[in-house]
Amino acid sequence: MKFTPQLLAPLRSEPDRLIDLLCQQAQQGVTVLADNQNLRTENQALQRELETTREDLRVKNARVVELEEQLAAAQTQAARQAAPFRLRDQAKSLCPRRPGRRPGHPGHRRPVPATIDHHVEVLLPHCPCCAGPLVERRRVEQYIEELPPVRPEVTHLITWQGHCLRCDAAVCSTHPLQVSAGEGAAGVFLGPRALSLICDLNKAKGLSVRKTCAVLAEHFGLRLSPGGLTQAVSRVAEKRKGDYEQLVEELRTAAVVHADETSWWVGGPGWWLWDFTNHQTTVYVVVNNRARATVTATLGADFAGVLVTDCLSIYDDVNPLQQKCYSHHFRAIQKALERHPQKASSWLDSVRLLLRTAMILAPLRASSEPAAWDRVLAGLEGRATELLSVARIQPAEESVRKRLSKQQDHLFEFLKHDGVDATNNLAERQLRPAVIARKISCGNKTGKGARAFEILASLAATARQRGRSFVSDLTAAMSKGQPSG
Repeated sequence: MKFTPQLLAPLRSEPDRLIDLLCQQAQQGVTVLADNQNLRTENQALQRELETTREDLRVKNARVVELEEQLAAAQTQAARQAAPFRLRDQAKSLCPRRPGRRPGHPGHRRPVPATIDHHVEVLLPHCPCCAGPLVERRRVEQYIEELPPVRPEVTHLITWQGHCLRCDAAVCSTHPLQVSAGEGAAGVFLGPRALSLICDLNKAKGLSVRKTCAVLAEHFGLRLSPGGLTQAVSRVAEKRKGDYEQLVEELRTAAVVHADETSWWVGGPGWWLWDFTNHQTTVYVVVNNRARATVTATLGADFAGVLVTDCLSIYDDVNPLQQKCYSHHFRAIQKALERHPQKASSWLDSVRLLLRTAMILAPLRASSEPAAWDRVLAGLEGRATELLSVARIQPAEESVRKRLSKQQDHLFEFLKHDGVDATNNLAERQLRPAVIARKISCGNKTGKGARAFEILASLAATARQRGRSFVSDLTAAMSKGQPSG
């Protein structure tokens, strides 16, 4: 209210009323001032809350970007893992990738040799065309690596025999690398390096016995018969039996083991080569059965790790922790799609999407909170139950449903434990060299040869996994005062 002269004129004769009006007006002013102060305080609080919200939003946006990058990396990794599942008859790209180094890739070059044996300088005093003087001369350095001519290094070993007059014993001096007391032609032996190379060529590189003999004769001047070479390899394997048994013990206490098997020959068909492996150790076993007893005998009845296998029934109930190979699941889904009347199935696509989603999410486990990850697992398992609990009308779909329902408890084990792969590709890769050797030599002729193969091939594969040289390790082991062959 404004106090105008017209309003104040009647009140001049009533001072009490005028005072009351003035007091009321003052009180209203105080209230307005208080309200304004409260509004300013609330405004400041809202401003602070707004800044806090903006900061939280910025942090969350940064987290979203980080998660998107992780998801992209996970999708890339999943695509690499899923590469074996792609259709073989899939149409090739109209623009196939050109071979060779990719743009921006640094490339790889051979390093400069650390040791130089010969120095050769080729002078250029004048122009070779017109004998004119040269300017802007520049030094160019190149290196030529060559293999020296190789010939066997022969050690003439002389030992003595005698008869003791005191105890009537026949005695002789011995050397640690002696194989027997043979003389003449029977006293010609191979040293540790030669035997290690033979074992590497024959058991690790997959050369047949005859080709190994040919390489030794042509390149090293060592002439051996196939029978002599086989006997020498068997003696080396027998001496390295302890190392093989140690690898078996390592697998029995390992957290993760992959297993697979393939047919083998030992003088004929009916044998099997088993492969038990992880990222550090590989053990081959040659037996004449394809039974659960082989798995139990190798890994032990109390094996407590995660066993990654295909869906072969012999692996069932070996231990409660198993991961069934997604590679085989994807191939089964694809075969079902090919048998489906419409060549397409939304249900099969949903099952495949579920498995691919699990593979994509796997790399995010390390950065996720346990409670959040448990919810992810529950969601995947619930979706699996939803897809697999109802029988399908189409036979192609029903076959996949029965297959996955049987292995439903072993679908997501790789999402629960560290170091577990969704596929059994590791075991299949470790079997590939043996399969190539089988095609070349048709396996082994005798049980003794099969035993030599499983021992030496296991040591060679393990050395390769651990970034070591099988030849160097075997040479060092046989040079420690142990008979070689």
